[in-house]
Amino acid sequence: MTLRAVVTGVGHYLPERIVPNSEFESKIDTSDEWIRTRSGIERRHFAADGETTSQLATHAAQAALNDAGLSADDIDAIIVATSTADLTFPSAATMVQAQLGMTKGFAFDVQAVCAGFVYALANANALIVSGQAKRALVIGAETFSRIMDWEDRTTSVLFGDGAGALILEAQDGSGAKSDRGILATDLNSDGRFKDILYVDGGVSQRSTGYLRMQGKEVFRHAVEKLAQTAITSMDKAGITADEVDWIVPHQANIRIIKGTAKKMDIPMSRVVVTVQDHGNTSAASIPLALSVGKAEGKIKEGDIVVTEAIGGGLAWGSVVLRW
Repeated sequence: MTLRAVVTGVGHYLPERIVPNSEFESKIDTSDEWIRTRSGIERRHFAADGETTSQLATHAAQAALNDAGLSADDIDAIIVATSTADLTFPSAATMVQAQLGMTKGFAFDVQAVCAGFVYALANANALIVSGQAKRALVIGAETFSRIMDWEDRTTSVLFGDGAGALILEAQDGSGAKSDRGILATDLNSDGRFKDILYVDGGVSQRSTGYLRMQGKEVFRHAVEKLAQTAITSMDKAGITADEVDWIVPHQANIRIIKGTAKKMDIPMSRVVVTVQDHGNTSAASIPLALSVGKAEGKIKEGDIVVTEAIGGGLAWGSVVLRW
């Protein structure tokens, strides 16, 4: 028998404030048409004053627990993927643990920017198959609106806030690709490309800083690396493009999403797209899209799902799972 990390619950949370593209037109030199054409984004959500990343994460976590019919006491581990934690320390994950009323187990953060949720899934999978945890709550949560330079029209219009969560549970499988659960993962990074996507501040510099991005360079790397990592994970799992029911990509830019799907030879009719409603929510984008995909009746038990993401670092990776 083979131990598999199987998805048993999913949920998400979005802040109440919805920000349409038109809201930026009076503040910076941009337009709804310009934003839609270049990114596919129509609106995004921004956290309210005083609303923190851990609070967004907790709402999403509770939704996932409700979906699975579980309580916080049933969870052994919490992993939060985020680049915008409430404090330098402790981790957002321990704050979620406290807010859920969970007093046992362990919790920690993973920081791989937009690839964070893929990294968190891979870590949760390793914890489960090694016997360290039976059930893991894996969350992606961000408040990127807090690190935007509102005078930079090329980046400030792209990002939003939100959170999504999955529950993974140890279940016995046969070791075949017909098993439910995570079938393969692939993680990569290359620090030589730090300067094309980064925040120009940090603890050792005694500043928060703003997000900086060389959009054309990020785009150039994104399509190639996303398709490459997805195909690598599919090969590990023994899955062909024809067997993939859904690609659930990092929701950064519709042109990147379309370009990656084309390279993978998978039609857009089998891609879950939420970027128009959420913008780029970094580590939250994949779990948000998974939750929305399930809620809309697209993702069903037994479906093969491929997730892939790339973010600052550069860091990128993918996960293949059977829902």
